Amino acid sequence: MKKLSYLLFLALIWSCSQPKSAEVIEETETETIQEEVIMPDSVLRHVVLFGFKESSKPEEVQAVIDAFKALPSQISEIKGFEWGTNSSPEGLNQGLTHAFTLTFHSDADRDAYLPHPAHKAFGGIVGPHLDKVTVVDYWTKP
Repeated sequence: MKKLSYLLFLALIWSCSQPKSAEVIEETETETIQEEVIMPDSVLRHVVLFGFKESSKPEEVQAVIDAFKALPSQISEIKGFEWGTNSSPEGLNQGLTHAFTLTFHSDADRDAYLPHPAHKAFGGIVGPHLDKVTVVDYWTKP
């Protein structure tokens, strides 16, 4: 019985001293990284609503969308980006058909985005196709 207890004790010590598998290490590192990401309590949303000219062709509208979608890779201050088309059944969109939401972590980040050369170049792409545009910025609240 003493030998069995001794062997179990040795097996326990041996298993605790073995290096972690790559999978376990990866999970631990991932958890640590996630814990280190500090999300602000509130973020600045920059909401852009477009209504396109009737004369704009679908491929021209798509070129505008693609150019807007490229901005986050060109402007590091943009922390989040999403977009979609109007699907409201209420009919209150007043000709605005496309919505884009950019997320910033500070007023300074948004203020750097506005005059950024990539944003200015985007203005040249979208300008000829716009019939209407509305922009609203707000700080999120819980």
